[in-house]
Amino acid sequence: MPPSAISPARRVAFDVLCRVEDGAYASDELLSEAAQLTSRDAGLAGQIVFGCLRFQAQLDFLLEHYSKRAPGQLEPALRIALRMGIFQLRYLDRIPPHAAVHEMVELVKQGKRAAAGLTNAVLRKVDRTPLRWPGKSIELSCPRWLLRKWIARYGAAEAEGIARAALREPEHYIRVAPGSPLPPEDAVKLEATMVPGCYRIVEGAGHDLRFQDIGSQAIVPLLQLEPGLSYLDLCAAPGNKTRQALETPLRGVACDLSEKRLREIPNICPRVVLDATKPLPFKSTFQRILIDAPCSGTGTLGRNPEIKWRVQPKNLLLHQGRQRLILRNALDRLAAGGRLLYATCSLEAEENEEVTHWAVEGSEDIRLVGETWRIPGRDPGDGFYAAVLRSERSGND
Repeated sequence: MPPSAISPARRVAFDVLCRVEDGAYASDELLSEAAQLTSRDAGLAGQIVFGCLRFQAQLDFLLEHYSKRAPGQLEPALRIALRMGIFQLRYLDRIPPHAAVHEMVELVKQGKRAAAGLTNAVLRKVDRTPLRWPGKSIELSCPRWLLRKWIARYGAAEAEGIARAALREPEHYIRVAPGSPLPPEDAVKLEATMVPGCYRIVEGAGHDLRFQDIGSQAIVPLLQLEPGLSYLDLCAAPGNKTRQALETPLRGVACDLSEKRLREIPNICPRVVLDATKPLPFKSTFQRILIDAPCSGTGTLGRNPEIKWRVQPKNLLLHQGRQRLILRNALDRLAAGGRLLYATCSLEAEENEEVTHWAVEGSEDIRLVGETWRIPGRDPGDGFYAAVLRSERSGND
């Protein structure tokens, strides 16, 4: 069977999952590869990639059940192909079983011919007979340490809700600036949300829409922006919150460590490449500051399921160290009476309260105005933490 006989969707899904195994991000890789696929093939490739990542713990349990081999004993490419095959055979309804088995065998054969027999033997055993999962971490396809952490923090019911939300395909939201026309109804059907300017896509799609999760859109209004205020946006790329903030006429500056990613922000305000963990190069102060801090991203597992298999407890403390430096430097540039919004798409206290409370406890003139948590499974969209800090310093800026 020549390489061209393998469907483009399965070929792309396999290649993307192999790159994800090496550290790439699925969304980025699929976006790059989708240009060469039909919409139907792109949809199937996405289903397979995200399904294999969301349900990875279940798939590995099934892999061992059918093969009698621990997944870790298999070479990565073989393990990925078997996960893909099992996912198609047990989780997708419209896939002909012979196509899934045959093409996975051929993919494996092209890399390591000797493993083709094992692949064929394992996948031909796969059926839809219900099995009892050996524990919650397998049932919810979530690392045991992370699930335990959420249970301790949020309680068992809410922790399960978070994990189950990560198994579902996320809903899509767009941003429409107040006063701007909505997309034509024949192109996309929208539903207004509780967040002004945020709409849920009910049906249809479009290439010219401003996609932005509802959790992200719910954060910016906490800054209480007003026309004419000076505004500093740190860690701004790719610029969704920057664009939302600048719907209000502000004297804004957008900053990011990555020049490449900073270019993704439209030229609607000055853009500065800088490392926010170092003292900021501004002489003036700002009346409003947004820190969309780099974090583990555990609130975005529905869209980025690979994160749950990569993040480790030590990563949370590494992020915390950087986040504290960024927050301290930003507070040095906060004007008297100004408001700073610190936000992450993390569910972990190490990256959230332990950062903002540390800053408040270490300063006599910074007050914590309020904190907000958005929890997947309880609230629509991604998980977010946001805290508003206010400068109580006296003086004119």
